[in-house]
Amino acid sequence: MRPTHRPATTCLAVTALALGLAGCGGEEAPDSTILTDTHTFEEVAPGVYFIVGTGSIFVQSNAMLVVTDEDALVVDSHVTPAAARALLASIAEVTDKPITHLVNTHYHFDHAHGNQAFPDDTAIVGHEFTRAMLMTDVMSQPTAAIFTGNIPNDIARLKEEANAMEDGEEKDQALTAIRVQEAHYVAVGETEPTPPNVTLTSRMTIHRTFEGQDRPIELLHLGRGHTGGDVVVLLPNERVVFTGDLVLAGAAYIGDAYVDEWLDTLDRFEELEFDLILPGHGQTFSDMAQVDALRQFLADFWNQASAAHEQGLSPEEAIAEIEWQGFLATAPDALKIHCVQTAYSRMDGDGDPENTDSA
Repeated sequence: MRPTHRPATTCLAVTALALGLAGCGGEEAPDSTILTDTHTFEEVAPGVYFIVGTGSIFVQSNAMLVVTDEDALVVDSHVTPAAARALLASIAEVTDKPITHLVNTHYHFDHAHGNQAFPDDTAIVGHEFTRAMLMTDVMSQPTAAIFTGNIPNDIARLKEEANAMEDGEEKDQALTAIRVQEAHYVAVGETEPTPPNVTLTSRMTIHRTFEGQDRPIELLHLGRGHTGGDVVVLLPNERVVFTGDLVLAGAAYIGDAYVDEWLDTLDRFEELEFDLILPGHGQTFSDMAQVDALRQFLADFWNQASAAHEQGLSPEEAIAEIEWQGFLATAPDALKIHCVQTAYSRMDGDGDPENTDSA
């Protein structure tokens, strides 16, 4: 079991995975950015846009738009059909090209539960594992169930905090956050998980042109990591890669992860040729020290979970012994227990964590 440790060259970045209102924070938009009511489109290469939410609707993950001479391709569909409809409406303000492809980087609810909002003739592309998972009752499995089940508690906490505030801008922002969360909780009830209808096992290339020049779009499964079916989307000519949650700046969610294999997958990722990483959460980045921070995070967790496992600690006991980092430091105990259960299942050789009780 590989994780021991590679020295990180930077502090561990805190990632608000699955907890923030938007994929990343809102600063003043540069000239290359298009703003809609619900989304920010940062043009990272001609006709290639990194998409984050503005906070007016709960989107929970980033997305990407690739415009070609023929059509348009979208990567990831957000957390609910309502969020996806807002995404589609925003894309219509950016391009009139028809959306022919939607790529799922993995099966998690915050990236793929907007699939059903896309037109029926859309090719939804993902790894075979992603299709298999989205054909099961993923809404009742721990990852989606814990996050969704905690929304009423989050709303109650936000209301308590807002009630204690003086009238003013801060309270107005808190009340807006409450409205967004309440609308999101309603939107979750509409979700019907929709699996990819086109699948790959290792790689697929969608051949397109842009302004008369070749624009190949490469979909790559580099190995198991965040889930069993992570796909990164590489634009080799633009030297841009959208990574979903396989590569984030620092901490990442590990509840359904193959932590013991993730570092090897990152080795293969670093062999790709790119200049800019577009993550599933957070800001774009180029500094590979951020990937070192992710390695550090994964190794630290695995080593501590392994020690707890060797001591015979139950997952409930182990969560008190592990030094939780990133957003997991303040996550509900149920989520931490799920992370440890999944790691234990890997250590025990029980098979795919998503296909067990710790799915």
